[in-house]
Amino acid sequence: MTAADVNGFIIPRSDMHQGEEVTDHDNRLSWLSGFTGSAGFCAVLRRKAGIFVDGRYRIQVRSETHDSFTPVDWPETTLSDWLIEELGEGDLVAFDPWLHSYREISALEGQLAKSGISLHPSKNLIDLIWADQPDQPENPMIIHPLEFSGESYNSKRARLGKQIKDKNIDAAVLTTLDSVAWLTNTRGSDLIHMPVALATAILFSDGRVEIFTDPEKVTSQVKAHLGDETVVRPISLFESKIGALQGNVLLDPQTVPHAVWKKVDTREEGEVTFGDDPTVLPRACKNPIEIAGSKSAHIRDAVAMVRFFHWLDGMDIPTLSEIDIVKKLEGFRREGDMFQTISFETISGSGPNGAIVHYRVDDFSNRKLKADDLLLIDSGGQYRDGTTDITRTIAIGPVTSEQKQANTAVLKGMIAISEQRFPEGTTGAQLDPIARAPLWDEGLDYAHGTGHGVGSFLSVHEGPQRISKTSDQELHLGMILSNEPGFYKEGSYGIRIENLIYVVDTGQVSISGARIFAFETLTLVPFDRNLIDLDALNDMERAWLNVYHETVLQKIGKLVPADVENWLSKACLPI
Repeated sequence: MTAADVNGFIIPRSDMHQGEEVTDHDNRLSWLSGFTGSAGFCAVLRRKAGIFVDGRYRIQVRSETHDSFTPVDWPETTLSDWLIEELGEGDLVAFDPWLHSYREISALEGQLAKSGISLHPSKNLIDLIWADQPDQPENPMIIHPLEFSGESYNSKRARLGKQIKDKNIDAAVLTTLDSVAWLTNTRGSDLIHMPVALATAILFSDGRVEIFTDPEKVTSQVKAHLGDETVVRPISLFESKIGALQGNVLLDPQTVPHAVWKKVDTREEGEVTFGDDPTVLPRACKNPIEIAGSKSAHIRDAVAMVRFFHWLDGMDIPTLSEIDIVKKLEGFRREGDMFQTISFETISGSGPNGAIVHYRVDDFSNRKLKADDLLLIDSGGQYRDGTTDITRTIAIGPVTSEQKQANTAVLKGMIAISEQRFPEGTTGAQLDPIARAPLWDEGLDYAHGTGHGVGSFLSVHEGPQRISKTSDQELHLGMILSNEPGFYKEGSYGIRIENLIYVVDTGQVSISGARIFAFETLTLVPFDRNLIDLDALNDMERAWLNVYHETVLQKIGKLVPADVENWLSKACLPI
């Protein structure tokens, strides 16, 4: 920073694609600070470093970072407020314009406008000192066939090309990895948990597409799949190509790198139009083939989960550690047909570690299970036909009345969302309080959203659909979401229960003529009844639980060995 004559540098946990997961090459925040969470950023000044995390990571960040890093509760404390407090008029804060979105930098500039503090686009100062920075992966693209995608690549590019043409747009720049993968019906393995290849693309209004990636990734089979209307170029040409685009260019301000906006905005001719990435909403609304694939994937995933719980039930608990749990569960998943990889790092949090919302066990934090523990297991798989995500909380031994009360409130909230009907046009923010109400009745709550979108053999955390206090996105037919209320008592235990659900049409209409939607559940794994206060359930909740467990037994029972089916029959007994 001294050599660059700046007073600070911002290090996000992101790459140019603005996704949740990054390669080892791009994981600068973890390299610098030790923080391994999937969201956060750091502002390094010459004598102080603030590391900003939300409610999911406030315990984790303190355990992973050196005391030279100051944890900052975000978004309660904004980056601009912190910088204004720590710096003065005339100070410069540098940032890598390829790692921050246009909206992020524009908002920060506005917040700092009257402070005298300026933002300065810069080379990445971390890369200048990271001597052994890993290379980017060079794995090949694969074809995502019609039997899984439900719509051909040619159909998608023609349909979306016409959509942008109708809005008087000549080209749309796509920089998120799942956008490129979904549009082109390709997948990859450049990231550990999301099956994508590192690539960007330009979609033209006539349906042509240019893809920018390492050409070595594109095999002859993939070239044939893409066809003559698609040109593959080296990623090194992306910057010059977007600077030479003609006409009106669409950029998504939430995800497009600031550097891309700058290059497109400074063309001699042509205008920039800000708007949603044209692939986002079509990708979120799964077609019937994708829904069918997700159902099949969830059946296979449930087989793995049920086999795991049967195994756990027969083990000598004190001999097991959190890492043992992770390895065994992943082992059962890997035995399933069409399994590719886990969809995120398995969360295996026992006792106090379960209270860390996005806990990741390692050799340092690994804990032996104890007889009075609650064990929170949040895990999922990537299958060729679908993506899964499930959380169950298990009582290892006797439970307290407090734990049972909290778990039952969480379960009641999850059931309430599962049973909710709502008119077309309802947003995630309108549904979020329904899951929290049973917890609020007990004076409890949780510091995360109730649900996130889920992709189709893509990102396990997909937008724009969410069930959260801040989501203004309307829920559409075919959207897959998680349903995961929780409660976390710091230093003691954590509880979360999660099923995946998707939006369906009930065939009914409201008095105003709006269609009535509902949710159908995809996940097929029983709940631990040792943690349920049956007397606290009303008739509707009991009926839902009995129907759910009956469905689990019918669909999974005959797919597991006889001893596992016997265990499952007991776990699914009616109440």
